[in-house]
Amino acid sequence: MISVIQRVKKSSVSVSGEMISEIGPGLLVLLGVAEGDTLADVNFLSNKIINLRIFEDRHRKMNRSLLDIGGEMLVVSQFTLLGDCRKGRRPSFINAARPDIAESLYTAFTDQVQAEGIRVETGSFGAMMVVSLTNDGPVTLIVESPKTGAKKQSAIISGPLE
Repeated sequence: MISVIQRVKKSSVSVSGEMISEIGPGLLVLLGVAEGDTLADVNFLSNKIINLRIFEDRHRKMNRSLLDIGGEMLVVSQFTLLGDCRKGRRPSFINAARPDIAESLYTAFTDQVQAEGIRVETGSFGAMMVVSLTNDGPVTLIVESPKTGAKKQSAIISGPLE
């Protein structure tokens, strides 16, 4: 699994011109599910993200987590994070999980975060969405489950695609 997380003052998702989700201070999480991802990836990534110390304390140091601040999370499915652009001019999405698997793990991710007491809002899986945000910082990070990072490492080490 791979995610791009952004610390936000607020964020929302609209589908067909209608706002379907909105959060206040917290994290916008763009979430991509890779082929071969499992619940172990869900558990790793959800735990990592909600406990990352990326919110400022009273000394303006990034020492507080989403849990610490009582923040909210907006999770948006984003299979394009798995796009491989190293060859040709059109991204290949061969590393993205099939939609049925991806949706199941996406839902498991949001359920896991909610189980930790965090208010979670979502996009609409598979829909064309307009995502709006007011970035805070800005703070933007890429967070991956270990397996996704290992796949990327082996692709880099083995050289260009044939």
